[in-house]
Amino acid sequence: MKKTVFIGLAIGLLATAGTAGAQTDPLQVRSWAAACANCHGTNGSAQPGNEPLAGASKDEMLKKLRDFRSSAKPATIMHQLSKGYTDEQLEAIAGWFAAQKK
Repeated sequence: MKKTVFIGLAIGLLATAGTAGAQTDPLQVRSWAAACANCHGTNGSAQPGNEPLAGASKDEMLKKLRDFRSSAKPATIMHQLSKGYTDEQLEAIAGWFAAQKK
């Protein structure tokens, strides 16, 4: 019985592990967003010369990220980085930055 419950839980966790929907762990989203700190600053508060992300519009950020990924928006590195995330992950990252204080 315990083995069956464990297997069921494991399958359930694996089924949701790759999504960024409502069940996504906020710490996971913060980890994804941390990859942006080199250029956009800690918590999206960029140094002069880089685009700040903190408090920006989630919808505008998400559009830019999708445009980078499709190469509709020219970039030096963002077109490569954005291809490493799913739509759901990009949406979660944009939402995280939008929620940060400017």
